[in-house]
Amino acid sequence: LASARWIGNHGFSIGIDDVTPGENLVKQKQEEIYQNYKKCEDRIQQFNEGKLAVQPGCDAAQTLEAEVTMALNKVRDDIGKICMKALHWRNSPLIMSQCGSKGSPINISQMIACVGQQSVGGRRAPDGFIDRSLPHFPTKSKFPAAKGFVAHSFFDGLSATEFFFHTMGGREGLVDTAVKTADTGYMSRRLMKALEDLAVYYDNTVRNASASIIQFMYGDDGMDPSQMEEKKGRPLNFSRLFMKVKATCPPRGEKGLSYSEICEIVNERLSYHDMSPEGGCSEAFRASLSDFLIKNLAETLKRLREALLLGEEQYAGGDREYLENVALNISGITKKQLQVFLNMCISRYHLKRLESGTAIGAIGAQSIGEPGTQMTLKTFHFAGVASMNVTLGVPRIKEIINSAKKINTPIITAKLLSAANLTAARMIKARIEKTLLGQVAKSVKIVMASRLASIAITLDMETIQVSQLCIDAYTVKQSILQTPKIKLKEQQVKVLNPRKLEVFPQANKDKLHFELHRLKNKLPAVVVKGITTVQRAVVNKEQERDRKSDAKGETYELLVEGTGLLAVMGIDGVDGRNTKSNHIMEVQQRLGIEAARISIIDEINYTMSSHGMTIDLRHMMLLADLMTYKGEVLGITRHGVQKMKDSVLMLASFEKTTDHLFSASVNGRDDKIEGVSECIIMGIPMQIGTGMFKLRQCVQQVELNYQSEPMLS
Repeated sequence: LASARWIGNHGFSIGIDDVTPGENLVKQKQEEIYQNYKKCEDRIQQFNEGKLAVQPGCDAAQTLEAEVTMALNKVRDDIGKICMKALHWRNSPLIMSQCGSKGSPINISQMIACVGQQSVGGRRAPDGFIDRSLPHFPTKSKFPAAKGFVAHSFFDGLSATEFFFHTMGGREGLVDTAVKTADTGYMSRRLMKALEDLAVYYDNTVRNASASIIQFMYGDDGMDPSQMEEKKGRPLNFSRLFMKVKATCPPRGEKGLSYSEICEIVNERLSYHDMSPEGGCSEAFRASLSDFLIKNLAETLKRLREALLLGEEQYAGGDREYLENVALNISGITKKQLQVFLNMCISRYHLKRLESGTAIGAIGAQSIGEPGTQMTLKTFHFAGVASMNVTLGVPRIKEIINSAKKINTPIITAKLLSAANLTAARMIKARIEKTLLGQVAKSVKIVMASRLASIAITLDMETIQVSQLCIDAYTVKQSILQTPKIKLKEQQVKVLNPRKLEVFPQANKDKLHFELHRLKNKLPAVVVKGITTVQRAVVNKEQERDRKSDAKGETYELLVEGTGLLAVMGIDGVDGRNTKSNHIMEVQQRLGIEAARISIIDEINYTMSSHGMTIDLRHMMLLADLMTYKGEVLGITRHGVQKMKDSVLMLASFEKTTDHLFSASVNGRDDKIEGVSECIIMGIPMQIGTGMFKLRQCVQQVELNYQSEPMLS
């Protein structure tokens, strides 16, 4: 109230002096830009001289782009940080950004310090003229200013070329927004149509209108997603509740409990009926409550008492009582506090259960559809490696929901058995990537004799041994015979020794010359080692969060671009049990429907979280279960919905109306009018929410006597 009165009297206005940079800030900005420009110049010079160290999985040009882009993005971020420190605490844009009403630190630093790199399609500004972006620059210039870096701020004003690059970036943003609204709107409608009739029934199962079971228990625990207290979607925030209990229920001279007493009370309370699955409590909640009290609280107390020498019979000094109080205040708990805490947690947990009849499908569809409107459309993310793009944003969500047979960027993440060994990782990479005969052959020559003509292939054994590829003439022969387009028979390929083999074409004399040249051109493209469907594999340092807890030092994994999950899992040295693919249809074909279900949940979760959005896991589980409950992965498209739903009216209200109505009338199909769409079309109450149960009333029958009453009694 006081702040509202103050701002009412004082006012909140913004002026040009709020975005005027100080002298110190201008100096620091110039210094920062100069240093990073110098870094970029050094890299460009190394590139021109051919001395640039190449990043894994990239060529020199891609490496240069990645490094320059990284340096220039860093400029904007660093200048932004300097700018935020230099501003006065009463600066109006700063107040707006910090209190969360509108704007971000980047907006402020663009106004005051530096607009930064303009990107078009996730890259620096492309060439609009021959070998240059604009005629104002020299040809083949890779310099930051020539590729869309805006060093001025909006306060300074942009130069003509900077303004042009800024317009290119802005145009993309506008088109993006226009396209995105249509895409996300259609996606939301499809989700809603597929999920609209799912509800929680009185036996705690989630079923559709024709009572087919989708989930035995909603989200594995039957909890209401909107009532969850913890960030990760768990029902209760134990540490906050514990602090509340300690504050509202002081010890008042009671003695603190020992480790064994805490364990005893907790285990006794957890054995009651209301903490069993039959009493409506999930195993996960029971385990998390037990972990919090026994592992976190009781273990901490035990360590603290040992540190204060308050073991069983260790310390008997005069200030023992004082130390007991210290232990109690830091992390101790009395019997009363523990009982109040347990009862509060359990009663609050049971209040968070979903009511039967809740239209959980509609809630789930909106919870997944709505964040889509806030996503940027074309976002590419470097999966730890430059130039390895992963589709994200709305296109990725569309791919998952449509259960697309062909996706833009299929990537297999292969964990290795010896993850700390970089040499082993490189050897496995060489086995996965396809090696062509042309890469390991010293020569492929046509040999003309008086009676016979053949093609002699000599292998470069030194290269093969350095790469540790295990290839010789015998394995090459098998590869040639297995290549379908060459059409050679066993007797046409002859191995002379482990490093040399000959190929004899079968053709008439007049066609022999053409056949020899055809084979000579085709043979270098034969895949002699590796997986044909893989484009490339990249050795990548594992992220901290993905590591096994016991791993020390740097660990490595392989990112394989392309399909062929089964083949990658079968390569020696790859840990097949921990190898994942982001292609859901391939996961279903290779590992089955349960793996596909988990893959759908993980992929939607990953896409949403990479855009900084948190959706309750239960919504994603419901969608994944609906897509997989028939035993195959069904997309939320007209074909998938047709297989999920039986109702003619519902399908007619979705897509291809006339086709459905025509075929249903020809085949004489009937509609039981159970789902939401049908009930709305027919104008009757739907069987969801309070319409789920039928109410019967028992009325005593009144006997009616139709005899004429006598005139005289």
